[in-house]
Amino acid sequence: MDFLHSLLVFPLMGVSAWAWVLFFAVVLALVVFDLGVLNKKDKVMSFKSSVRLTLFYIACSVLFGMWIYFQFGTERAFPYFTAYLVEKSLSLDNVFVISVIFAYYKIPLQYQHRVLFWGIIGVIVLRGLVLSAGTYLTAHFEWLLYIFALLLIYTGIKIFFSDDDDDMDIENSRITKVLTKSFNITNTLQGSRFYIWKSNETSFIKRFQFTPLFMALVTIEFADVLFAMDSIPAVLAISTDTFVILTSNVFAILGLRAMYFMLATLLERFEYLKYALSVVLIFIGAKVFYAHFVHKIDPLVSLSVTLSVLTIGAVISFAKTKKTSD
Repeated sequence: MDFLHSLLVFPLMGVSAWAWVLFFAVVLALVVFDLGVLNKKDKVMSFKSSVRLTLFYIACSVLFGMWIYFQFGTERAFPYFTAYLVEKSLSLDNVFVISVIFAYYKIPLQYQHRVLFWGIIGVIVLRGLVLSAGTYLTAHFEWLLYIFALLLIYTGIKIFFSDDDDDMDIENSRITKVLTKSFNITNTLQGSRFYIWKSNETSFIKRFQFTPLFMALVTIEFADVLFAMDSIPAVLAISTDTFVILTSNVFAILGLRAMYFMLATLLERFEYLKYALSVVLIFIGAKVFYAHFVHKIDPLVSLSVTLSVLTIGAVISFAKTKKTSD
């Protein structure tokens, strides 16, 4: 028992090992619940079900944030909620790109949840590795944080002036060309399977073939790598605490599948939210320089500004688009 206790209290990346054990236990339970209980069969998720599941994941994220508050205090809790809000807002672009990818590969609704589930698992692993490396590098090379801040300000300005009419060209994208050239691809769906063995008529040798579901999955993973170029500098500018940025990012990503089915048909209602998000990103990037040259900003102030700006952006978006639709 003494040995187990010493392992659990052993400091690991800024917190005791038991905090990481709790976090991974919660994530594993949510993943098993999602795959083993909610999605045993291929079926279309209704709008009401996606709303309920989205609220469930948000509730889990908030409860974990409250646990951080009572366990570690405001110094970790407020950056956690700030990073979670920013990552959730950035996920709106992910939803749009995912819908384009599914449309291009003609993936039926009843199979989309399977692609998203495994896609999100891959995203969590990739984000975990990159964020851990990012916190290590910023801890040893502090000047990298200012480069991330500049990238964040640039990203905010780019989002503000971006053209909503720019479409993602899947067919001519580099990833599509690499996949079709490197792998044996079949254009025919094979139910919910990512690959099949197809017999060769002349030699009876089975050939390994990937289905459009696999193409969609890999394309989504590579698309997230591009999106990580925005979200990783954002969370590192909010906090360099590995526990804070990793937990906030993972909880934001976990609810992405449910959020996709809820928002896929409502994306046009978030037309003006991008301006609010751009302001938040510029604020977070500028905060890094302000904290260095003037005074450190209280985490509660950062959380309040982020929440207020995003809320105002969401309210304006719904009000403006409602008038347009009327």
